[in-house]
Amino acid sequence: MRVKVLSRNPDDYVRETKLDLQRVPRNYDPILHPFEVPREYTRALNATKLERVFAKPFLSSLDGHRDGVNCMAKHPKSLSTVLSGACDGEVKIWNLTKRQCIRTIQAHEGFVRGMCARFCGTSFFTVGDDKTVKQWKMEGPECGEEEEPIHTILGKTVYTGIDHHWKEAVFATCGHQVDIWDEQRTSPMCSLTWGFDSISSVKFNPIETYLLGSCASDRNIVLYDMRKSTPLKKVILNMRTNTLCWNPMEAFVFTAANEDYNLYTFDMRYLESPMMVHMDHVSAVLDVDYSPTGKEFVSASFDKSVRIFPVDKGHSREVYHTKRMQHVITVKWTSDSKYILCGSDEMNIRLWKANASEKLGVLAPREKAAMNYNQKLKEKFQYHPKIRRIAQHRHLPKSIFCQIKEQRIMREARRRKELNRRKHSKPGSMPFVSEKKKHIVAVVK
Repeated sequence: MRVKVLSRNPDDYVRETKLDLQRVPRNYDPILHPFEVPREYTRALNATKLERVFAKPFLSSLDGHRDGVNCMAKHPKSLSTVLSGACDGEVKIWNLTKRQCIRTIQAHEGFVRGMCARFCGTSFFTVGDDKTVKQWKMEGPECGEEEEPIHTILGKTVYTGIDHHWKEAVFATCGHQVDIWDEQRTSPMCSLTWGFDSISSVKFNPIETYLLGSCASDRNIVLYDMRKSTPLKKVILNMRTNTLCWNPMEAFVFTAANEDYNLYTFDMRYLESPMMVHMDHVSAVLDVDYSPTGKEFVSASFDKSVRIFPVDKGHSREVYHTKRMQHVITVKWTSDSKYILCGSDEMNIRLWKANASEKLGVLAPREKAAMNYNQKLKEKFQYHPKIRRIAQHRHLPKSIFCQIKEQRIMREARRRKELNRRKHSKPGSMPFVSEKKKHIVAVVK
């Protein structure tokens, strides 16, 4: 005779200690849980609301400069060290952990136009209005020693930007032309030029380290290869590009910050059309920097705001502003991908969280699990109208809000005018031009 007996394993429901949570058996059959989706929707809505409630991105302000902050540089080896240069020729080295200045150097007479750290982190370079390139030790001088640069190169023209090679003892400066220098020599190894206008910015590619990109005041973005003595190709836009930044994860992709309020992400293999046009700023974009993940970048604008854009989206996911912050000149994304630094006209460097509602510090395992669960719920219901409206809403200063409204009216008027012209013209005489191709004038190889 066969008898059926209930068999239970005590490990499934008995706690090991009094401090453990009670283990509750659960059947995941959806027939037994008919209201699971409405419950999850409510949780997602509450999680989205709480995210906006706890969105406090501003962390601290580093003040000490006596003039506007014109440029910044990250330390390649130390997360807590950042360098900044001001319009009065002063360079400061900051400790972000202590949030204080650890060293001040009077580096140049006039503006500090650009700065960069050596790839090993032992020294850094600055260029200024006094036509000099100076190399400084990262460590401060010994007791009794004077603050002197390691090397000084006196140039013939003003240098407007500098960047260091990612692996070799080579750096590039720009001004009247792009010069490639060896650290041990006082004259450039080679000079690259295409056109006659001044060049405002030069950047080395972090992956294909022999490639450079530069922005000229005649609306050009020019690409160079250090191994060749001539430039590769250039793209001409409608308006001037202030600076560019290479994607640290995709060797061929770079983003350019333009005077026409937009940012353009290009693939250098096909410059005829940008991969994406990023629009949201209401004034000239002055600086751009990529996240170490390569999935997002941050931009600084003359409209007194900082915006964070996903690489594959045309609009920003976040906008940062304060009442006191003036025109933002320079911006950097820290190497741990958690913080953003911006330097502005009113002599301050501000430290922001990259994720506005992120909780800093050590998270308990239950906190981490709850955070991950809420994040998945928000992703699941992100397209529901109510959740989408709450998640996308951002408070803007009145000046930016009014300018956005005005630009929307102007854009609509241009679209209406184009439709009317097409309606009253010969069929095919007015071709449709995509938004991506509108801003490109020509590509020269």
